[in-house]
Amino acid sequence: MNAFDLLKERGFFKQVTFEAELRKTLAEEKVTAYVGFDPTADSLHVGHLMGIMALAHLQRAGHRPIALVGGGTVMIGDPSGRTELRTMLSKEVIAQNAEAIKAQLAHYMDFSNDQALLVNNADWILSLNYIDFLREIGSQFSVNRMLTAECFRSRMERGLSFIEFNYMLLQAYDFLVLNREYGCKLQMGGDDQWSNILAGADLIRRLEETTAFGLTWPLLTTASGKKMGKTEAGSVWLDPNKTSPFDFYQYWRNTHDDDVERFLGFFTFLPMDEVRRLGALRGQESNEAKKVLAYEVTKLAHGEEEAKKAQKTAEALFGAGKVSASALPVTQLTVADYPEGVPLLDLVVLTGLVPSKKEGRRLIDQRGLYLDEEAVTEVQQVIKPGDYPDGLILQKGKKVFHKVEFK
Repeated sequence: MNAFDLLKERGFFKQVTFEAELRKTLAEEKVTAYVGFDPTADSLHVGHLMGIMALAHLQRAGHRPIALVGGGTVMIGDPSGRTELRTMLSKEVIAQNAEAIKAQLAHYMDFSNDQALLVNNADWILSLNYIDFLREIGSQFSVNRMLTAECFRSRMERGLSFIEFNYMLLQAYDFLVLNREYGCKLQMGGDDQWSNILAGADLIRRLEETTAFGLTWPLLTTASGKKMGKTEAGSVWLDPNKTSPFDFYQYWRNTHDDDVERFLGFFTFLPMDEVRRLGALRGQESNEAKKVLAYEVTKLAHGEEEAKKAQKTAEALFGAGKVSASALPVTQLTVADYPEGVPLLDLVVLTGLVPSKKEGRRLIDQRGLYLDEEAVTEVQQVIKPGDYPDGLILQKGKKVFHKVEFK
C-alpha cells in the first residue's frame, strides 16, 4: 500500500500540501520525512505518540524517518496552542532532556545503518549568526502574512513576545537544513503546526526551487473531551520511572469504547482489518479489544516482557485470581524512619494515590480506599511495618493499585 494511503487509512490526516503529488512521490521514491519533538522534559509522553507512530509507520512502508529533537528551538518555545510564554530551560537541562528522548524514540524506529535518523537542531541553531540569519531567512518572510497564522493571531490580545515571533522562522529553517543535508521532503505534525509547516515548505521552494510537502493530523482528544495522555495523576509518560509499565497498560486498558478503534489505528501496527474487527466489538466484548490495545501499546513502549507482566497483573487484579503485585508501581519505605508506624493518610500521599491528606480523608469517607483488598474505614489508622513483611497493596477505587514495601 502507498504510504500516503496507509497514513490516511489509519487516521493520520487532517491537512496536506499538494496531495496528489505527495502521494505520487511516496509511491515512486524513498522519501525522507521528519517530525519535531521539543525536549521540554526528560521524557516524552502519550501526547507525542502520534508523531512517533507516524514516523514508524512511514519507515515500515519503506521510507526514512528523521526524529528531530528541538534542542535549539526549545530555548524559545513554540507559541502554538499556548496562552502564555513557556518556562525557559537552561542549556544543561535541555541537553539532558534531549539525550533521554533519543533513547525512547529507539523503541519505535530502527536507527541502524541510517535507516532512521536522530538529529538535534541545537547543532545548527545555537551557532547561528543573527545578522546572516536575518539576511538569508528573515528576508523571505512577510510579517503581515505571519500575523494571520493562528498560532500568532490567538496570542495578539494577550501579547506575543518577540522571541516567540522568531519560532516560525526557526522551524522553517529546520526544514530547510534537513532538506539540504538529508534530502528531507516531508514535514509532519499536529494540526496546530500547519502554519509552521507551510512556512518551511515555502522557504524551501523559494531558496532551493524544489517542492517540499507538509502533512498534519487532527489534534487528539479522548471521547470524553480530555487532552490525550492526561489523567488525574498528571501526564502518562513513556519513561517507566515516571509512569510504571502497569499504570501505562492500565491507561490504555481504560480507554473509552468510542476511542478503541481510533487508538488501535494510531498506536499499533495491527492490520486495519483487525483494527476494524476489534473496533466493532461492543458491550463486554469490547474489553477484549481494550486488552489488545493496552498490550500492543505497552509492548512498543516497554518491551514484550513488561507488557506480559502488566497484562498478567491486571488479569489477576481484576479477575477471579489472587492479586499479583509483580508489575505494580512500588513505593519503598525504610522501617527505621517510622518507629511508631506510618499514618495511613501520610502513606496514600507518599504513594501519589492522592495529592493531599484532605483528599485522602474524602477517599476513605467514600469507601474508596482498600488495604490488601479490604475497605479502609478508619481515617486515623496507622500502618505497622512489622505487620506487612511482604509489603501491602493499596487500592484506590476499582482500577488504581500501588504496592508499598518496607526495608
